[in-house]
Amino acid sequence: MKYAYELKMKVRDYECDLEGIVNNANYQHYMEHTRHEFLLQAGVSFAELLEQDIVSVVARITIAYKTPLRSRDEFLSCLNVRQEGLRYVFHQDIYRISDMKLAARGTVDVVCLVGGKLSRCPELEEKLKLNNEVK
Repeated sequence: MKYAYELKMKVRDYECDLEGIVNNANYQHYMEHTRHEFLLQAGVSFAELLEQDIVSVVARITIAYKTPLRSRDEFLSCLNVRQEGLRYVFHQDIYRISDMKLAARGTVDVVCLVGGKLSRCPELEEKLKLNNEVK
């Protein structure tokens, strides 16, 4: 699959539980870090959005765990994004690099509050080039 963004990372020892595998909550951290790096690369600044009274928030996350990551595993965190109405839907996959097995698959719905009201965010759409993908 072709992705809009890919980020290589490595599991740190403290992210693992007693079984020696990455604790499930850390996959959410990996996905969040990937989204933030993607948005920075696209020129999206949370501070600048906030100055315009625009707040982007996660509305829903689903994660399916497929193959466990272990300490020091290198992995590739990938994403695509599309717009569905007021939601910006990030499809995120994490692959263990050694064998490119899918470790986790997530879907993250993000919405924007503009002036405190749920709304589309033209500033975000422009930076992410989502204008023509609204469903």
